[in-house]
Amino acid sequence: MNFSALPLWQAGFRPFFALACLSGLLMPPLWIGLYAGYLPAPLISFSIVQWHAHEMFFGFGWAVLGGFLLTASKNWVAIRGYHGWSLVFLAAAWLVERVAMFCQSLLPQPLFVLANNLFLVSIIAMLLWTLIRHHQRDTFRDNYFFLLLLPLFVVAKALLLDGDHYRVGVLMSLGLFRLAFLIMFERTLTQFMRNVFNASILRDPRLDLTIKFLALLLVFAGLLPAPLAAALNLILALLLLWRFAHWKPQLAMRRLEIGISYLGYLAIVAQLLIAVLDRVAQPSWVGTVSVHLFSFGVMGLVIPAMITRISKGHTGRKVEFEARDKVVLQIMIAGVLLRLLGPQLLSSAYPAWLALSAGCWSVGFALLTWRCLPFLLRPRVDGKEG
Repeated sequence: MNFSALPLWQAGFRPFFALACLSGLLMPPLWIGLYAGYLPAPLISFSIVQWHAHEMFFGFGWAVLGGFLLTASKNWVAIRGYHGWSLVFLAAAWLVERVAMFCQSLLPQPLFVLANNLFLVSIIAMLLWTLIRHHQRDTFRDNYFFLLLLPLFVVAKALLLDGDHYRVGVLMSLGLFRLAFLIMFERTLTQFMRNVFNASILRDPRLDLTIKFLALLLVFAGLLPAPLAAALNLILALLLLWRFAHWKPQLAMRRLEIGISYLGYLAIVAQLLIAVLDRVAQPSWVGTVSVHLFSFGVMGLVIPAMITRISKGHTGRKVEFEARDKVVLQIMIAGVLLRLLGPQLLSSAYPAWLALSAGCWSVGFALLTWRCLPFLLRPRVDGKEG
């Protein structure tokens, strides 16, 4: 069989969810080894913390977001979507970026810039082309938010690796992912609640639009005056809480596979409120609570459930969370508690809390890889394309 015709290359979620699973499995122990000095540091001219943040957002994070958007966008506009050699190229570019990020100082600067941006610029261009070219068939009128936020990822990436603008880059990267998750929550939770519980949740177009516009403004939180940024964070948190109360959480929490998204939604609210406190009261947290509340509480909880659901549903299998799938979610919840609460309760054991939470992440993704990788590597069970 032609290499590009293998099942792995027939839909965007397949290679990139596979890469995300492997990244989630391998990167936490690698980071702990680097942080503790057990492993030699990457050959880089920027800080190890910048490397860590970059690999979380633009390595792991974009493997997930890229796989999701490549798959979802083709459904939004009813086309076959990218497959074959297009996906081979993107996956290869993602891998090249990982190598370049680990040995940046050995590469001529122009070569590093090319290797470090080839994947992101290419996939964003492909996604924008899909949405713009087929906009008349687009089933979601608010997809113009993706036309705005996707190019900004390139800016955020550059700022994150610039020592003088690292904080602005982190806040921009977080804000862009936060907006993407909020858009996804609106679409998926409405469907999940209807399909599983035959229940409708509040969808007020004015409220939804206000939330997305505020989230877009907060992409630039690092450039705004502190009082204004704090006010916008607070307003967005309150609006999200109001909507959450009308999204029937008491019903959703009966099913872990749906409730996990509600926990991720609440983690966004908590992250916004922590950001307000950081701006106003400047409490003496142990570690970067705001950023890790998002990475562990939002990405760490929602992404495994997303990968499980899409890997099953889009390969023609029944979407049901078996006991082993739920164990993955429970392990990730434990990781959130260990990473965020542990250091605040016993700061002297900070390295141990890091290792334990990283262990939860790695074990969770090891189980997720074991469960989902076979689905990603095999043809659809119903014989359809994709």
